[in-house]
Amino acid sequence: MADTLKEILLDPSRRPTVVTDLQTLIDEEVAAKGGFSGTAIKTGYAAVKKIKPGIIGAAVESLLDEFVAALEPIYADFKASGASDFGSYLPTRPDAADALLSVTDARAEKSDRDSIKKVYSKLRPKGKENVEEALPRLGKLIDKHAA
Repeated sequence: MADTLKEILLDPSRRPTVVTDLQTLIDEEVAAKGGFSGTAIKTGYAAVKKIKPGIIGAAVESLLDEFVAALEPIYADFKASGASDFGSYLPTRPDAADALLSVTDARAEKSDRDSIKKVYSKLRPKGKENVEEALPRLGKLIDKHAA
């Protein structure tokens, strides 16, 4: 049985399914958003997918290695703790959302497109809340692939 997230999620035979599952997770998280900000997120997300089909999967694919590296220490702590449910463990870690957002922060910072930086800076303040809301689902998805 694999002991690291890298072994679990980046295995070449499993990676395409992981990317598809993560894309589905993102779709479900966006669909679950409510209220005015949820409507704005849903509208923007639908527009991006319509303008550039496949962009979500491509983004997941391109960021996956960095996301795995960011979560690896948290997963190692989980394994060392003897806990059996990463879906329940991950949301208890106050550093989990920041670890994931550090990846997108760095990617946005490296961009040479001012439009990307501008849009990211507008979305980033709610980013942590949105990522925190997704942590239970993300942990369950990782559990599924670790089984």
